[in-house]
Parts: sequence; C-alpha cells; structure tokens
Amino acid sequence: MQLRARVFVGLSAAAFALAGCGQLLSSVAVHEAVPPVPPPAVDEAAGAARPEVAVLAGGCFWGVQGVFEHVIGVSQVVSGYTGGSQSTADYDDVSGGSTGHAESVQITFDPQQISYGRLLQIYFSVVHNPTEFNHQGPDTGSQYRSAIFPASDEQARVARAYIDQLQQAAVFSAPIVTTIESNKTFYPAEAYHQDFLTKNPDYPYIVVNDLPKIENLKQTRPDVYRADPVLVRAPAAPG
Repeated sequence: MQLRARVFVGLSAAAFALAGCGQLLSSVAVHEAVPPVPPPAVDEAAGAARPEVAVLAGGCFWGVQGVFEHVIGVSQVVSGYTGGSQSTADYDDVSGGSTGHAESVQITFDPQQISYGRLLQIYFSVVHNPTEFNHQGPDTGSQYRSAIFPASDEQARVARAYIDQLQQAAVFSAPIVTTIESNKTFYPAEAYHQDFLTKNPDYPYIVVNDLPKIENLKQTRPDVYRADPVLVRAPAAPG
C-alpha cells in the first residue's frame, strides 16, 4: 500500500479555527489509504512539440495546484473555477456550492516530457480520493467534486478509458465518482489563491491536508518529482 496510509493527527481547535477553501477543519484530519494506481493502458499519442493544457478538480485547489507544481514537464498550474458561468467565477460565490463551479486547476504541460495519461495517474493516486462524492477531507460541497474537464475529444477518450480501467481492476474499495465534463470554461481564481501552498507552508490546513501529498509524490513517483515548484507567472486567459 502506498503511504498515504490512514494517519490521525490531533489538532487544537483554537489554534486551527478556519481551514482553507472556506471550510472549518475538524479536530481530527484523516488521510485515507490509497492503493497502487497503475499507469493508463490508453494514453494520448506521442507528445507534440507544443504545450498542452489539462483542467482537473479534486477538492481544495491549494493542494491540487501544489502537487502538480512539483511535476516534471509541467510549466504552469493556475488555480481557478470550472463548470459554471463567468459571472459566478468568484471565491465567495463558488464557496456557496450552487454555482456549478468546481475548484480546479489548469495545468500547462509539455507532452514530450509527461503525457496527459500520466498526469491523470498522479491525479488519481496522489492528488485526491476519487471515491468521495462532493467532498474531499474536511471540505464539503459540489465545488469540491472530483471532475475532469477535457480540453479535447482525445483527452475525454483517455479519461474515460482510464476510469474504466481502474474500475475494472477494482483499484479502489469503492466506486470512482469522478465526472468527465466537456465544453467547460476555466476561469482563474483570485491572485491570493495562486501558489498558496508554496507561499504558506506552515498554514495548518496545508500542513495537515496537503504537504503529505507532496511527500507522497516524492516517495512514490520520484521519476516525475521536481523539488523546486514551478510558480504562476500570470493568470491564464479564460478558455
């Protein structure tokens, strides 16, 4: 079993009052065991010479962004909102859970260094628990759903095939609830959310919920791990 094994960490409610992503952190944080996740049997064709973009959602975007910023072949990761309209792509609105948006990240990557399918392998094995419906850890609501927003028919094909592969292999003890939502626009989040993990490594929510994911990536996928994270240069344009 990979070491995101079940770990119980006692916290002081007084010291850890408000967690990230708008949710209160419970007095005990739990990191679920994640089994070995195989690479995808179906992937995109050999990498093209130009960068590609992937948009993924798996809970609070702080940790999702933080993980992918440590992946070789990734040149930028932007936190944002996907699934709803531009008028509601605002943190306060999205936190209400009724906008249709999910907290997501837009990953720009070099397909000659890392494939879309390999990014999905990290997504399913390190970033989040794909069997949790509309929540991740202490965060609850549809804005924290597990969702893939393919940028092309080819990405959608790879994502569907990979989910089917993991389901048939019974990799997880419960069904995968990850949705594949096409034709959705990504909207960058507010500046203060960008690179939040890197800028706030001592923030209680980050320490408990997200730094273990970085360590898990380092230990289980040393072939793609980079010690120095790639940081946001400028907000990505919608689309």
